[in-house]
Amino acid sequence: MKKLSSLLLITLLAGAASGCVVRGRARIAPVAVVEIEEEPPPPRQERVSFRPGYVWVTGRWAYRGSRYVWLDGHHERERRGHRWVEGRWDRRGRRHVWIDGHWSR
Repeated sequence: MKKLSSLLLITLLAGAASGCVVRGRARIAPVAVVEIEEEPPPPRQERVSFRPGYVWVTGRWAYRGSRYVWLDGHHERERRGHRWVEGRWDRRGRRHVWIDGHWSR
């Protein structure tokens, strides 16, 4: 038993003396894609205000349940070295797919 305790103590001390290494893995979750046959309504007119340090993310139509609902635009904090690419509805055959807006370098 003393031998096992000593061995465990030596192992712990050797590990602590060698430094700490942390490894990890990340996984990007798949984005749900909604394809709709009904064309979205035309975008609404929005009042856009200038706000230093922010960009305007344009409002959009989102498909919820069985109908389109309007999501108002909003300000998003700027990211240095990036530009905002607006989201858009993309037509694919007879269907419409929303492509999310994103930051691009």
